[in-house]
Amino acid sequence: MAALKGEKRFNTFLTILFTVICIFWVIPVVIVVFNAFKLNSFVKTNTFALPTGEMWAGFMNFVTGMTMGNYNFLKSVFYSFYITIFSTALILLCTSMSAWYVSRVDSLIARIVYYLCVFSMVVPFQMVMFTLSRTADTLKLNTPYTIPIIYLGFGAGLAIFTFSGFVKSVPLGMEEAAAIDGCGPVRTYFQIVLPVLKPTLISVAILEIMWVWNDYLLPYLVLDKNLYRTIPIQVQYLKGSYGAVELGATMAIILMGIIPVIIFYLCCQKYIIKGVAAGAVKG
Repeated sequence: MAALKGEKRFNTFLTILFTVICIFWVIPVVIVVFNAFKLNSFVKTNTFALPTGEMWAGFMNFVTGMTMGNYNFLKSVFYSFYITIFSTALILLCTSMSAWYVSRVDSLIARIVYYLCVFSMVVPFQMVMFTLSRTADTLKLNTPYTIPIIYLGFGAGLAIFTFSGFVKSVPLGMEEAAAIDGCGPVRTYFQIVLPVLKPTLISVAILEIMWVWNDYLLPYLVLDKNLYRTIPIQVQYLKGSYGAVELGATMAIILMGIIPVIIFYLCCQKYIIKGVAAGAVKG
């Protein structure tokens, strides 16, 4: 009985602890929502207050944020969507193929490739960002249409690590049966391996989409800000006359930027747990 009571108290403590942590994570988002509907003059003076009465700005902040400056906000939306979709697609296709290869081919080269990809997960971005910027300019990777190649390099480590763990748990007999039926490596991958990888594909896609969509530093270093701006970069340039920051408009644009990824995450969060658990069966 004493052990059961102790376990119950411990579970209650963990519940309270995680609830408090979740509240602290949610509070900044709630503050952004409040201030997105306030007049600019009240964002600083009444930051934590509800947007009621004379503080209420309605949707004027959203209109201001979308029309402020000399850059079309819809272009920022397009570039964010384009970079996110194509970077994620490139990462999923290339890394799933690579993970299948290094998991099935027992060779020194395959092991070296795998450990290099895993090692890239622990290399801080700040260590390579200056050389990366110079390399991107030299290789003409400094446009929204070529930056997915850079994202492939930075996203390959986690993706290959996750895919490899899942591939090792898949029976080899399925691929051997496909080979007996005359399937080559490409056909085996697309008809046999890829459908089996679906849970992990979804979980990796969710994580990569959230990362690329919210990323600020890599596009800021690589892209020409006068020509190409993603939503996070556009937020930085929301300034009025004499450099005054329009906080209400900034909060509105931040809210518009986080709503799509929050909705996407809430709709797909169960696949993250399922996919990560599947990928952790074997390491």
